[in-house]
Amino acid sequence: MQRVPPALCSPPGPAWLGRGTPGLAAKAPMEMGSRSTGKFYRIPEGKGPHSVGCTDLMTGDAVEGSFLRLYYPCHATDNEEAAWIPDREYYQGLSDFLNMYRVVGERLFQYYVGSVTCPAKSNAAFKPGEKYPLLVFSHGLGAFRTIYSAICIEMASQGFIVAAVEHRDESASATYYCKKKSVSTPEESTSNMEKEWIYYRKLKSGEEERCWRHKQVQQRVQECTKVLDLILKINSGEEVTNVLNSNFDWSSLKDSVDTSRIAVMGHSFGGATVIESLSKEPRFRCGISLDPWMLPVGDDIYQNSVQQPLLIINSEKFQWASNILKMNKLISNDTNKKMITIKGTVHQSFPDFTFVSGDMIGRFFKLKGDIDPNEAIDISNHASLAFLQKHLSLNKDFDKWDSLVDGIGPNVIPGTNIDLPATEPE
Repeated sequence: MQRVPPALCSPPGPAWLGRGTPGLAAKAPMEMGSRSTGKFYRIPEGKGPHSVGCTDLMTGDAVEGSFLRLYYPCHATDNEEAAWIPDREYYQGLSDFLNMYRVVGERLFQYYVGSVTCPAKSNAAFKPGEKYPLLVFSHGLGAFRTIYSAICIEMASQGFIVAAVEHRDESASATYYCKKKSVSTPEESTSNMEKEWIYYRKLKSGEEERCWRHKQVQQRVQECTKVLDLILKINSGEEVTNVLNSNFDWSSLKDSVDTSRIAVMGHSFGGATVIESLSKEPRFRCGISLDPWMLPVGDDIYQNSVQQPLLIINSEKFQWASNILKMNKLISNDTNKKMITIKGTVHQSFPDFTFVSGDMIGRFFKLKGDIDPNEAIDISNHASLAFLQKHLSLNKDFDKWDSLVDGIGPNVIPGTNIDLPATEPE
């Protein structure tokens, strides 16, 4: 029987501030959040040579359109930092996902993280002048496009354009598309569009999870491919209509994407999306799968269908034997496919929640591991950059971190820390 761990998502696991424990949060208002502690608990800034901007793009007026947050090198600017969680409906979706009453969850999230910003300048002018490699990012179960900003901002600061997809397969805690209003009156907003929200769908009674998750991952692959097509269309100079209100000049991206250097990256369910995407989209030259959940991956994928290089970066505390055996089956006998494990990490060491929670709340709800969150994300990012330099043939100095890709260095090991059976069970 397939084990499904309790914390597959990007936000905190289902036990986090559940219905029976709101009092715990009330006793520790200084432990997590921004209103009282924003200066102390911040998502880390990028460490590369580029300033980073971000903007949101939505195309179409139906669920089949694309929705993404773009992180990119920008000119230095006084623009405000972008909102981390931009709409109250995301708090409601997180509450549903975590089995909390919405009225309680929304107030808690608003209090603790309502004023958190991500350290990227909102709608800052794009920095042209060179061709940047493109990275498409896929979020985990219960997450959405903004929750991995520490990773995406670091990659952009190092000279990547990063398109963080918001999936509409009902795996996000919340997402939306904009549709035309059925009735418009002069008293209403000047916009004739309204948001149609899609919330996380839990398994139905008697529903077989593997079948449902595999169906979802197929949609996720399509959404990643659509976003790739969209960015390449913009790069070619084609005009796109952003249904969101934004003053960002998308035409400034013309001829700025290195179309020969494209990769895909994701966490958990997004890690499975990476593997499926590599098997179906040859324009992705390589992929990075962070702590992947292998249940959604189809059986056909293991039959040599992933030809591109793949780096798997696991946490120490999340993985289990049957999941690792599937990874081993995927990467065996291929020197361009690597697996490493970062010691002292948990599944939530990759999303942003680990940075905006204090030690007590962070450890109690497994948002933090034994290692400092900044050190953990640095190891992951450095290994990723070294891997990308090698397999995208980048002219950078990321090869100084090559040893991490082989699992050599402080707080990293090659392969896995999980004890595996001598032979794979039937």
